[in-house]
Amino acid sequence: MLPAQAISLIGFPGSGKSTVGVLLAKRLGTGFVDTDILIQNREQATLAQIIARHDHLYLRAIEEQVLLDMPIAPSVISTGGSVVYSDKIMARLASQSTVVFLSARLETVDYRISLAPDRGIASSSEQTLADIYSERSPLYERWAEITLPVDDAAPETLVTQLIELLDAYTT
Repeated sequence: MLPAQAISLIGFPGSGKSTVGVLLAKRLGTGFVDTDILIQNREQATLAQIIARHDHLYLRAIEEQVLLDMPIAPSVISTGGSVVYSDKIMARLASQSTVVFLSARLETVDYRISLAPDRGIASSSEQTLADIYSERSPLYERWAEITLPVDDAAPETLVTQLIELLDAYTT
């Protein structure tokens, strides 16, 4: 199964967008794009460094520019967690790809972020993770064509489940 459109993975930091995305692209025999890496290459800095040098709004602006400029070909696209703040980006992804929300419980996100403390999260320093979770959840749900809970399964299992959901969605 190879969809005519791209597959865009959205979700919280730590939801597995990159891990599941790479495995999905391998299974589908298609390309993989990690937009966080595109941003880091453009800025010659990690996401955390970009936020420290500027602020979270600067990172979101760069993210918007990168995602509006990049070609969207049939591939698997792992987006940054804050992509849902841009209606322009999300409208583009929704029109040119199948948008999949990798849904994780707050406890899962908190644990996975604790494993990579240098991860850059594009939000105000005054916001708690619970605040970000509450703010973003409805945005992810709004744009998702498919939602896949990711808390309790291994990445390979999630890819199998996602391929089944994509098959059902596209037929």
